[in-house]
Amino acid sequence: MSNQHYNMAKKEIEFRDPVVEAVVDKFVGRSDVGFAKYGKTMRDDRSNLSVWANHLQEELMDAVLYIQRLKEELEDIQNAKITNALSVEYTSVKCNCEKNGKYN
Repeated sequence: MSNQHYNMAKKEIEFRDPVVEAVVDKFVGRSDVGFAKYGKTMRDDRSNLSVWANHLQEELMDAVLYIQRLKEELEDIQNAKITNALSVEYTSVKCNCEKNGKYN
């Protein structure tokens, strides 16, 4: 392995979109984590195509799990909002009925 692969290239980039900047920062961070863990860059990893396909498959399977978890959390939040709205509405109707003498 040549040391030239590990020389850090420095680029100055101007971002107009903070979302893009955040994603780029995350890519650089992930690269740092991978290098610290494996001691080489992805370019230096000479795994065969089957290994790379397996890595991709595992990552996508994880992504589907994350999507499912997010969907469940969003559903819970939505259900809590509906329950809260119904509770507020019920309390409001009950109070109005009691005030008007229509509630037994």
